[in-house]
Amino acid sequence: MTKPDGGTAAAALQRRLGVGDAVVIGLGSMIGAGIFAALAPAASAAGSGLLVALGLAGLVAYCNATSSARLAARYPASGGTYVYGRERLGDFWGYLAGWGFIVGKTASCAAMALTVGAYAWPGQAHAVAVAAVVALTVVNYLGVQKSAFLTRLMVAVVLAVLAAVVTVSLTSPSFEAARLVVGSDLAWSGVLQAAGLLFFAFAGYARIATLGEEVRDPQRTIPRAIPLALGITLVVYALVAVAVLTVLGPQGLSEATAPLSEAVQAAGAGWLTPVVRAGAALAALGSLLALILGVSRTTLAMARDRHLPHALAAVHPRNQVPHRAELVVGAVVAVLAATADVRGSIGFSSFGVLVYYAIANASAWTLTAAEGRPARIIPMVGLAGCLVLAFALPGSSVITGAAVLAAGAAACGIRRTIAARKGRRW
Repeated sequence: MTKPDGGTAAAALQRRLGVGDAVVIGLGSMIGAGIFAALAPAASAAGSGLLVALGLAGLVAYCNATSSARLAARYPASGGTYVYGRERLGDFWGYLAGWGFIVGKTASCAAMALTVGAYAWPGQAHAVAVAAVVALTVVNYLGVQKSAFLTRLMVAVVLAVLAAVVTVSLTSPSFEAARLVVGSDLAWSGVLQAAGLLFFAFAGYARIATLGEEVRDPQRTIPRAIPLALGITLVVYALVAVAVLTVLGPQGLSEATAPLSEAVQAAGAGWLTPVVRAGAALAALGSLLALILGVSRTTLAMARDRHLPHALAAVHPRNQVPHRAELVVGAVVAVLAATADVRGSIGFSSFGVLVYYAIANASAWTLTAAEGRPARIIPMVGLAGCLVLAFALPGSSVITGAAVLAAGAAACGIRRTIAARKGRRW
């Protein structure tokens, strides 16, 4: 028996996870390096409206995760919206979702690599970023993956660092609560742009939606776990945003290259700076490892379906990894890390991933009541929210992202035409 992704069917997984377990897994997927990188570009766009933007990003993330959860229960195969779009909307939309995921998450890899450089060695951020990509590509090539223990350790380190930043910032002499007041001159275009950029910091929330085969009573457990995990993450991120804003102010935050370490310095806790830098670099390395792993696996799935060059579907006979896909992904990310900047990478990444989830919400809208569709308002708000935030991003991110998606769509159309002429199914 063969699974849709080309592998062989495995025995059913044990249903041993409860609501608490699912929430912890969701937190481990969401609370990571994104918050270390996304605050500065978001503050540049929203100013004192940063907290409003954070709430909007969380709302869209909730709708996306809920729609994805219902679709995952209906289609428990690997591939995510690549599968959902194909099954509910047609082959083209599934392909576009997969392409959007690959290009968006490839940019996420570059952003995480550059975050490593910005915190570990600011003066040589690009060189450190490239070195990190090369090292982790080798790690993935050799089949070495993060253990569950290492994942929990990284989450604990990140939470400890964030707690330290919040504590020293809110108790510092430079604390200014007035900096949190949203002025009457709030620009909603900037708030929407910031929400699109902050969406980057919620990456990973859909991990909860893929647990259908491992949780007890998934129809009740997953819908409960999603809002809990997102709510906790939103509170943590809001506390961090409040802390950094009260010390640096909107202008200072918008100009920061390593916001959290600069915040503790401004708070008079310079002794904590090396700890924050090390924690941020560790978190970014962990995120980068998982991202390269995920992008290469989606590349593998699309290559198996010949939506990407079939040569990328090769699996190493000894290491049992998609080695060609990993090398190609690693090479592309290394080039981006050497030439791009964090803010541009975050914007481009958010555009691709927002399009991906727009297709997920459109797919969820087509579910019937018998198929477990969510309340209609959820995919409707999710779809509208994704599209609004995607096109509210910086113009360069929208233009570049749309051009890359259009190029992928054109390639898809050409291949479809060629296949039709040869009498083959696309």
